[in-house]
Amino acid sequence: MLSRARKLADDVLFPRALDVDVAGTVPNTGLDLLRDAGFYGLWSPVELGGCGLDELERLPIMEALAGGCLTTAFVWGQHAGSAASAARTPPGSALHERWARPLATGAQRGGVAFAHVLRPEPCLCAERAGDDGWVLRGVAPFVTGWDHIDTVLVAAHDAARLVWILLPACEAPTLRSRRLRLAAVDSSVTVELHFDRHFVRDDHVVEVIDYGEWHAAYRRGLRTNGALMLGVASRALALLGPTPLDAELHAARQALYAAGVDEMPERRAQVGYIGIRATSALVSSIGGRAITLANHAQRLAREALFLLVQGQTADIQAGHLHRLTTPAAAT
Repeated sequence: MLSRARKLADDVLFPRALDVDVAGTVPNTGLDLLRDAGFYGLWSPVELGGCGLDELERLPIMEALAGGCLTTAFVWGQHAGSAASAARTPPGSALHERWARPLATGAQRGGVAFAHVLRPEPCLCAERAGDDGWVLRGVAPFVTGWDHIDTVLVAAHDAARLVWILLPACEAPTLRSRRLRLAAVDSSVTVELHFDRHFVRDDHVVEVIDYGEWHAAYRRGLRTNGALMLGVASRALALLGPTPLDAELHAARQALYAAGVDEMPERRAQVGYIGIRATSALVSSIGGRAITLANHAQRLAREALFLLVQGQTADIQAGHLHRLTTPAAAT
């Protein structure tokens, strides 16, 4: 699958990436290619039609695809949360029967809405409504792939707990979207979702979990987002030609793969710093042409900036700021 991902990235995704960047929406043809190659099954077990890969097997595939076209890879990567959650639901349950196999095979596409749960103050809350459901009110500020996804995994606060829900990805009188314009990866069609006392039945609920328990699991998954920056940096360095940064990128990749939970923020910051340097070096090496929309350098540089804040925690942010602002990091 890694060989397949690299070939698809080099032969198809990368040549189309500039067009996708300015198109305003990611073409379904690119997402269909990923589905037909089996990549939507990366997060699902074999018995559901997925690939059954573990985290370290997935990372180089994600890196390769991100180095082809980050916009396409980013929309595709949002599938992970909904597919993995559906696969964990009890066999025979309504959620399992509705979503587990279609998401594993890519027959249906999923997205996520949970970046907001890391904010100090809740912006999307769930309230118990009678004996058979929940009411959601508030905003999920970053939901990627709208109009390209069939379901969205939503997290909402209920006091010290999180309610995780698989919803159909369509608007309703009590659920509306607002398109966000992004400086990079804009064709991902990222929206705010506004919930106006939106009722959800219990049979849409994946789980209700203590926030602390969820956060501990979330910290273990921070390695995945680093693969996207590795892909962008690798593509920039391939275009730039041999430099000492090649060895630094290799070392950062190995360190990210080997990192434990407590080491992960620093390893993510290390990867982020190299991504910014690699893409900036590419721009500098090309000169004025690099700033035209017809040149990959400006696209990769903007994508590296995007990835500094995507999947970011306070610890990762602190690591980035330390590396980007201290004299030692600049020498």
